Amino acid sequence: MLQELLVAGAATGSACVVYIAAAARVVKQYERGVVFRLGRVAGEVRAPGFTMVVPFVDKLRKVNMQIVTMPIPAQEGITRDNVTVRVDAVVYFKVVDATDAIIKVEDYRFAVSQMAQTSLRSIIGKSDLDDLLSNREKLNQGLELMIDSPSIGWGVQIDRVEIKDVSLPETMKRSMARQAEADRERRARIINADAELQASKKLAEAAAQMSEQPAALQLRLLQTVVAVAAEKNSTLVLPFPVELLRFLERAQPGPPQPPPPPAVEQ
Repeated sequence: MLQELLVAGAATGSACVVYIAAAARVVKQYERGVVFRLGRVAGEVRAPGFTMVVPFVDKLRKVNMQIVTMPIPAQEGITRDNVTVRVDAVVYFKVVDATDAIIKVEDYRFAVSQMAQTSLRSIIGKSDLDDLLSNREKLNQGLELMIDSPSIGWGVQIDRVEIKDVSLPETMKRSMARQAEADRERRARIINADAELQASKKLAEAAAQMSEQPAALQLRLLQTVVAVAAEKNSTLVLPFPVELLRFLERAQPGPPQPPPPPAVEQ
């Protein structure tokens, strides 16, 4: 009798061990568990840690709650100003409702990928080339809103969308390079013309000042001679201004005048 009790206890213990082994599940920290009992969602979402299900009756589906980084394949389109471009991007999203992500969409990753590609092509058609190249922050926000609107019902939240690269045809690149070169040349000519205008105004002021003080022209000439002589040149060509000759002529005293003849008395 005792032996039969021991055998029955061992069998019961073995059955319990087998049952626990079949029913035991472990949900990781970054996961949530959704239990389906005979095809229907049973109870609340299982939190991370050890949990139990009914063997052969319950089925546990684990959902990753981490932020997913998904590259969007390059999409080719025509911008609003009729330029053909290829644009690729990356989308960051995460699951916020595990039950909706399992029930309301067959594959939420594939659904987000297709929605992102469609939205990217739509953004290309609504934007100008200059916006794609320089105003990406605004386009990123618009693209994020377009993807996030339908994905809310899937239990997915779009965290961020970034446009990575914009590829242009070679002919367009050469045209833009010529345009940028022409613009730089135009700015250089404007700067040179402005510098000439300012220099001419200063020279006019200097000429007016020297005309009032002729000695200033001689001093400026002597300064030029000193500057040229400092270069250790063997030959010095010095222009001699006519104004200096006039200054020297005015500074030199005239020849002595002969005394007037004596008056003759009658």
